Amino acid sequence: MLFLAAETNLFSPLALGGLSLPNRIAMPPMANNKATLTGDVTDEIIEHYLRHAAGLGLIIVEHAYVTPAGRLNLNQLGIHEEGNVPGLARLAAAIRGTGVPSAIQITHAGGRTTLQAAGTQPEGPSDGIQVRAKEAARGLTTDDLAELRAAFAEAARRAKRAGFGAVELHGAHGYLLNQFYSPLTNLRGDQYGGSRANRLRFPLEVVAATRKALGPGYPLLYRLGGDDLLPGGLNAGDAAYAAPALVEAGVDMIDLSGGLGGSGPATDGGAPPQEGYFGYLGQAVKAVVNVPVMVTGGVRTPQVADRMVRDAVADVVGVGRALLADPTWARRAAEELGAV
Repeated sequence: MLFLAAETNLFSPLALGGLSLPNRIAMPPMANNKATLTGDVTDEIIEHYLRHAAGLGLIIVEHAYVTPAGRLNLNQLGIHEEGNVPGLARLAAAIRGTGVPSAIQITHAGGRTTLQAAGTQPEGPSDGIQVRAKEAARGLTTDDLAELRAAFAEAARRAKRAGFGAVELHGAHGYLLNQFYSPLTNLRGDQYGGSRANRLRFPLEVVAATRKALGPGYPLLYRLGGDDLLPGGLNAGDAAYAAPALVEAGVDMIDLSGGLGGSGPATDGGAPPQEGYFGYLGQAVKAVVNVPVMVTGGVRTPQVADRMVRDAVADVVGVGRALLADPTWARRAAEELGAV
């Protein structure tokens, strides 16, 4: 099958702020937990990204914690202090040398972390919440929230100085920003809780602070947990509500994934779910925003990825586990789809 130049497809280029993506295939952020105990980049991390870079349109480096209290795992990548910057710069330069644009995801684990990993009681929107963990969280005060806004902004500045082409805020998979938006974990009675607008207030403030730190023209992405995959949690309607507000606050691309329930739906009998299972979120969000929308969700074959772009389900397709299993996935996709 040969592509028609007039039709947008998986191998059409895409402008993303100041970045030019050569195609629509993205390596989504996937944790390796191969950093040092201070969160610094190791040779093993660099080798991992170089091994998987061939033929991609975008690499989003795995989540890096913005404060020690937001660390999920002991060997998670960090971006919480100036000492992390030289290693991150080495990683960014290595990816840049492949010709593939890069972003790095910055995060706070919130109530999903543990005392062992964070060195303190887990922090969350409300006292006592437990998010896919056995330890109850401490509710954050408004003074805490001000400090966290500043921490996200400083982490973004470090990412930019290190040489990454974009920054992504992690608001999915049950981490802090997702916890604030979800009615299952945000039980606050102040201006940051209750209504949908109030629950979204802190994520929007983090976006605004991060945008100010990065300045105009530098791409800012937001990974939105569009469906908690749990009764009473966030759903596609909540994703469609949040996305325009995130864009207005300064986001250049919405990256859609799961919420509190994780990165994908539960399956019966161990069978893999249908490819592109978050496509319904892409359709809901693309109808209400005018920025690129990235969709992940168990994409395994180039044909499904290409069809998602052609059918306007996604502007960018995140290929995760399939790419881990086959580092040549993007090059093979180009061959199978006649893009070479």
